[in-house]
Amino acid sequence: MRALPRRLQHGEEATLVEHLDELRTRLIIALLALAAGFAIAYGFHGDLLGWLNKPLPARLHKPVTFGVAEPFLTSVMVSLYAGFLLALPVILWQTWSFLAPAFEEHSQRTVAALVAFATVLGVGGIAFGYWLALPAAVHFLTNYDSSHYTILIRARDYYSFAALVLLAVAVVFEVPIFVLALVRLRIVTAAKLRKSWRGGIVLMAVIAVALPGVDPVTTTIEMIPLMLLYLLAIGLASILEPRWRTAQSQEPAVDV
Repeated sequence: MRALPRRLQHGEEATLVEHLDELRTRLIIALLALAAGFAIAYGFHGDLLGWLNKPLPARLHKPVTFGVAEPFLTSVMVSLYAGFLLALPVILWQTWSFLAPAFEEHSQRTVAALVAFATVLGVGGIAFGYWLALPAAVHFLTNYDSSHYTILIRARDYYSFAALVLLAVAVVFEVPIFVLALVRLRIVTAAKLRKSWRGGIVLMAVIAVALPGVDPVTTTIEMIPLMLLYLLAIGLASILEPRWRTAQSQEPAVDV
């Protein structure tokens, strides 16, 4: 059995063939993780469908299908979504392991911490989306002008909509990571963020409108945590930026 690819150290030299071989091996591992995640998700796809159907009103608790193959294809689609989420930690780890040698040791630690923080925020975003954003959006949309329509929900469309809402909220929760990354790269400073926080709030509102969500309820629910997380990111940047500057100033100078 072939050994797993070894992560190169910073500055360690390797030939082009060795890099390509490592890339191929890591891609295979990521694809195997995706296949395993899909198999596990498909084995529990009945529970997944029931979990996604809970935000629907009682009268629409069972979405409808309009084709012979649609039930199977829809279950496969949902299983792929869930399988990708299950495999995502492995995919991210393989990606990071391939790119890590390009970063110095202290930068690797910073990126690893940001990735761990991003994972926690992503899980929190999905939970927030499922228990708050998705039910509110579904309730609003399925009751809008209900006296003028006979409302039926197509399974394929509903699950795609649910996935978009959950993805959008998960992206919203990653705002602190984006802001901290900009500060870490010295593209902006914490002082500048504090000074222009009103403009940042307006930008967050624009982002919330641009995110997936066809109704004002979803947009509003996305906008509120987006603004709060942006303010949190400013606070974290104010705390971390001096530490990053101190750590960088203590690095030994490199002779040219």
